[in-house]
Amino acid sequence: MSVAILLSMAGGLGLFLLGMKLMSDSIEKAAGAKLRSILAFFTTNRFTGMLVGIIFTGIIQSSSACTVMVVSFVNSGLMNLYQAAGVIFGANIGTTITSQLVSFNLSEIAPVFLLGGVLIIMFSKKQKFTKIGDIIVGFGVLFMGLSLMSSAMSGVRDMPEVVEMLSNLSNPFLAVLVGTALTAIIQSSSVTVSIVLLMANQGLLPLQICLYIVLGCNIGACCSAILASLTGKKDAKRAAMIHFLFNVIGTVIMFVIFQLAMQPVMAFITGISGTNAGRFVANAHTTIKIFQVLLLLPFSSWIVKLTYLFIPGDDQKVDYRENFQLKYIGEKVVFNPATAVVEVIRELERMAELASENLNRAMNALITLDEEDIEEVYTVEKNINFLNHAITNYLVKINQTTLPIEDLKSMGALFHVANDIERIGDHAENVADAAKRRKETGVGFSKEAQSELNNMMEMVNTIMRYSIDVFAHNDETHIQDIMNLEDEIDEKERELQEKHVERLTKNECSPEAGMVFSDIVSGLERVGDHATNIAFSILNSEKAEEEQA
Repeated sequence: MSVAILLSMAGGLGLFLLGMKLMSDSIEKAAGAKLRSILAFFTTNRFTGMLVGIIFTGIIQSSSACTVMVVSFVNSGLMNLYQAAGVIFGANIGTTITSQLVSFNLSEIAPVFLLGGVLIIMFSKKQKFTKIGDIIVGFGVLFMGLSLMSSAMSGVRDMPEVVEMLSNLSNPFLAVLVGTALTAIIQSSSVTVSIVLLMANQGLLPLQICLYIVLGCNIGACCSAILASLTGKKDAKRAAMIHFLFNVIGTVIMFVIFQLAMQPVMAFITGISGTNAGRFVANAHTTIKIFQVLLLLPFSSWIVKLTYLFIPGDDQKVDYRENFQLKYIGEKVVFNPATAVVEVIRELERMAELASENLNRAMNALITLDEEDIEEVYTVEKNINFLNHAITNYLVKINQTTLPIEDLKSMGALFHVANDIERIGDHAENVADAAKRRKETGVGFSKEAQSELNNMMEMVNTIMRYSIDVFAHNDETHIQDIMNLEDEIDEKERELQEKHVERLTKNECSPEAGMVFSDIVSGLERVGDHATNIAFSILNSEKAEEEQA
């Protein structure tokens, strides 16, 4: 094979891979957040999950990206394995759309897409439109690469030794291994099938062998999800195993069918494809996948249970309240740009609950003067500080990746939320300091003062609960309640400060007790402000986005 043909094929493959990545990444950035919401919402059962998997993968043109996202969802507890199975099955059908597009040979109009996309990028000032331009450019580059590879392969036809070597590839098992190895290296079954399609178009590969190579591509496509799950929890590994088992079982079944009934299979696919070899490969890819899904979907729950045999046991239980560890983000969990912000929100929700519980613990210690409670407040506060630094560092890190546009716009709000939660933790520590002083000096609180603090704390607990719910679940049901509560807490702070001064003037409490009481009341009022900030953080970022649009 001449150097010129090799270079041409390498360049064409490079352009094809670049186009696939650019198109997939751009679609994820432009619509990743919306697609993620759809993926999370419409996966209540395996049938709707399968349909979502087909549509999702068909849009982003990558079953690997869809499966890795599902693995990260399972890892963070947003999806269970039975829901994941349906999406993974659907993704296997959705991935065949790429080969269908390739089989229609759109190479002649690829320059038009390329020029159109470049013009949009150059002259558009809105980020959404530039991302659409990136998608169109990716589409154009992809087909330019295909055109280059196709031209190079036409030159291969004039090389008898290469044609003879490829035509002698008659061992079905070897063909499956070739497909598996190529896809594992390239990390995309769509790319491998597209290459097989081009070679079939040029008459370089027998059509029967193409079927076996396509089977191998299905197994090789599992590598991305398996690699992504290695650092994840056991359920994340099981989600990747579902993908692997589906493809291995499906491949074995199809291999046996091909061995026993190749002629009827060839006749069927030829009947829907005509004489076009490229259409034959594309239709074979789609037909195989649809057949496998129809065959295995009723047994999806069995496949899920089978994963527990390969990956037995549960994750080692960690007390995240006492151990300074991240639960949903960091190096020990699956990272996926499309779900990174969702996982940060889960981690911030956990941090907020820790801060809220610690504030209640501190307030209880203020009255009971329990030494263990006071010391635990300080321990948990160290954990909250650790989480604040770790989450902030993670936000800085993911801000440099290809996050969806909507997620990028909420990054600033997430930094502020981490800071607000950390400040609530500081107020809990201040209360613990006050409890310690009370215990050391013997300062007492009247029953009336204790009752007033309890009433104000109940209001603070309510606004904290509502605010965490609004932030973590984007539930605006309690927005008006939060606004009302903030006003009530401000009014309560003024009322209690006045009563405190009145008790001082009547000599009903000591100056030392009065100072502690006043500081606690002011601190609780500020906690209410921080809680309100948390509730409105994401809402304000969405409002700013609408104003910019």
